Amino acid sequence: MAEWPEQGPQLTGSTNASQLPWITTRPGLPYFLTAHGAPWTPIGQNDAVTWPELSGLFRRRDLPAVERHLRWLKAHGVNCLRLMLEYCQTEHRYIERPAGRFAPNMVRLWDDLFAMLEDIGLHVLLTPFDTFFTWIRWRDHPYNARNGGPCSSRRTLLTCPATRDAIKARLAFASDRWGGSPAIFAWDLWNEMHPAHGGDDPATFGPFIEDIGPWLRARETERHGRAHLQTVSVFGPELLKHASISETIFRHPRLDFANTHLYEHGTIDDPKDTIAPALAVGRLMRAAVQDAADGRPVFDSEHGPIHRFKDKKHTLPEPFDDQYFRHIQWAHLASGGAGGGMRWPNRHPHILTPGMRRAQQSLATFLPLIDWAQFHRRNLNEEVTVSHQSLAKFGCGDEKQAVLWLLRTDTRSKDGMVPREATPITTSAHMPGLKAGTYIVTSFDTETCEPHTQMLEADNDGLDVPDIAIRNDIAIAITPAGTQRLNYT
Repeated sequence: MAEWPEQGPQLTGSTNASQLPWITTRPGLPYFLTAHGAPWTPIGQNDAVTWPELSGLFRRRDLPAVERHLRWLKAHGVNCLRLMLEYCQTEHRYIERPAGRFAPNMVRLWDDLFAMLEDIGLHVLLTPFDTFFTWIRWRDHPYNARNGGPCSSRRTLLTCPATRDAIKARLAFASDRWGGSPAIFAWDLWNEMHPAHGGDDPATFGPFIEDIGPWLRARETERHGRAHLQTVSVFGPELLKHASISETIFRHPRLDFANTHLYEHGTIDDPKDTIAPALAVGRLMRAAVQDAADGRPVFDSEHGPIHRFKDKKHTLPEPFDDQYFRHIQWAHLASGGAGGGMRWPNRHPHILTPGMRRAQQSLATFLPLIDWAQFHRRNLNEEVTVSHQSLAKFGCGDEKQAVLWLLRTDTRSKDGMVPREATPITTSAHMPGLKAGTYIVTSFDTETCEPHTQMLEADNDGLDVPDIAIRNDIAIAITPAGTQRLNYT
């Protein structure tokens, strides 16, 4: 029997909660909306309650510092964090200890954080377990049967009936206490669902989702009148080992959007330059968008130089990492992803750099150029053509709108970066699929946020964009002339 702390009332929304919209989806639309119908795109990163910028929450050590940080994020374009209810790299942030007894200090931490998120206007993609450290430190985890928990083996986390009951109890507690808050963007029901969690059988994924997802949705609807979105995440390389996983991750009918972790070996996880990771993201996102065949949103909720940092014990030089981050972000968006992806910091200290924050603000500045609420994109990375063959191209579009990002591959410095001081080149691009008509074409410098707008005519073969000047990279938004967009959130 789970024990509910009697520490304060349930959080059903602060006085400002009504001003923060719930996030939803529309069938066939590959982007998110607020409950009011305005476009909403996740911009943010992974964080943890033990990491520097949120550590002041525990035992209320420094709540003002956390609030200042969250307000700074909001002012710089960030609208979403990905967090785990517990982060058990150490022994002091379990939300249950022992299993079924919810730790008062952690409950108060989340009470405080949800109040801040609502007041400031930020959302959270919330996952109930830190499955990586649950696996690595299973000997010490409260769910281990040797510690009085329900599970005799970490290899039965997805299938053990007693563990399933404990998972539901954790989600019931979290949803009953905080599920009425619009600050929850979505539930990531299981972080990096892995065959090892189900006895090395990926067929265990579907039954877990079929049990947990509808149960949580029904409970939230009963208690709060509506339910938050649901997804599960996967460690991307596992998709190559087990092709059947794609059916669950990208097309399961109980899930509202697809959510993958882009950790490709040798490019994203251990970058030698800032170009190859962008190319990898474009290729992986094209496959993900095509796998999500019903048009649901798709995005990456973890990426970064994990092998370089965790295994090689090396932090990327900040200028290199800033460009690597920025290139991945724009490759992700232009390939059809919802937003720019969510970085796992993999740095000392474990936070994003100022340059990465500037890149996020640049993305936030670009987003209103497209009416995402009406954008039924398909990936066009391979269909777009350019006149300058040294450019990598990333694009997506439908009959009325398109996004294009072009990256130079013909110039790089000894440190693997594309130099900003390189002599500009000029290219033309052809965007197929657009209907004949007049379009507003906005070229956008992803570093300076400087836009250049022109009116161009498309014929029945699509749109030709001439004279595109590129020093490093350029993003381009294409929309019909004379259209009015919804207010963007």
